[in-house]
Amino acid sequence: MMQRVTILRNRRLLLVLIGVAGVLLGVWVTRSMFPAVPLGPQQTVYTRNPKIGIHTRLTDEVEEQKIKRSLEMVREMGAPWVVEYFPWAYIENEPGRYNWVHADQVVAHASRQGLTLIARLGFVPQWARPKETTPLYLDEGNFDDFARFAALFVERYRGKINYVILWNEPNLALEWGYAAPDAAKYTALLRTAYPLIKAVAPEVQVLAGALAPTLAPPGSEFGVDDLIFLQEMYDAGAADYFDVLAIHAYGWHFDPDSPPDPAVVNFRRAELLRAIMVKNGDAAKRAIITEGGWNDHPRWTRAVRPAQRIAYTLRAYELAQQEWPWLDALCLWVFRFPWDQNSYQDYFTFVRTDFEPKPIYTEVQRYARNLTP
Repeated sequence: MMQRVTILRNRRLLLVLIGVAGVLLGVWVTRSMFPAVPLGPQQTVYTRNPKIGIHTRLTDEVEEQKIKRSLEMVREMGAPWVVEYFPWAYIENEPGRYNWVHADQVVAHASRQGLTLIARLGFVPQWARPKETTPLYLDEGNFDDFARFAALFVERYRGKINYVILWNEPNLALEWGYAAPDAAKYTALLRTAYPLIKAVAPEVQVLAGALAPTLAPPGSEFGVDDLIFLQEMYDAGAADYFDVLAIHAYGWHFDPDSPPDPAVVNFRRAELLRAIMVKNGDAAKRAIITEGGWNDHPRWTRAVRPAQRIAYTLRAYELAQQEWPWLDALCLWVFRFPWDQNSYQDYFTFVRTDFEPKPIYTEVQRYARNLTP
């Protein structure tokens, strides 16, 4: 009997050793294929305009070396600010089980490059939403789950991330999971998440809004006018549950000095959103443009010519610095995609997928670094 027990124990030990060896082999293979990328020395961003920012798109960039190179080029361009997307579903694909590897890489490299990182949170895991819904759908019954994740996120990166955006463009049906956009419901999400974030990291600035600039008419199935939606947020009591307003400011075919008009989507529509803040007693709060800019697609009806895009972009950065004291940063869309989108989106980028700088990158760098052509 004892001999049989001994044999069984030896077999179990052998199986355990084989399992451990398999894990170690897997780690070795993974590290051989994707070796750890050294962070390098601590860097500083040199720029003549501290409000220059860019929206990176590293969410689906799987190679750490490319994450590092993207953020190096942002610094070299002279942009101190970056916005990056951290999808909830990518990190907590199963309740209570977290994969922080990719997020850790992005945060570590951004910090080492001397960049101020604004984290955009959203994208619902399948376990936290009803079946047959998109990852952009979040029911009120799962607000606590999202809030808990947001608090865990800021606690993990405390000292490295001081700005978080809660959701993206909730005034669009597409970004609200094809449900009817509802400012009161979005405010309820803020009311749930804000206290939890402040409890673990009171210094972290919570950004709300991130509204899509749209002229959707009343009753539209596609969305709600951003000016109307922001006022509805205030009416629902949102003022106590965010620290900074996130603004999306696209210029379409208008130049950056075109005057603001409620009936027009242009860059200075941001001033109308700011006016709503002031009207509601929020003048002391700051704002950050977390998306915006111009597109130079040769056939898109909302695009401009490449030379115009460069001139408009430089003027926008100058406008933010010289004339908008209430704005902390202007983060334009988009630095680079991991792969070609094969659509008009490719004409928003500053750098090609192979890291070749576009002329707009070079000209922003000359402006920011005060370089002679």
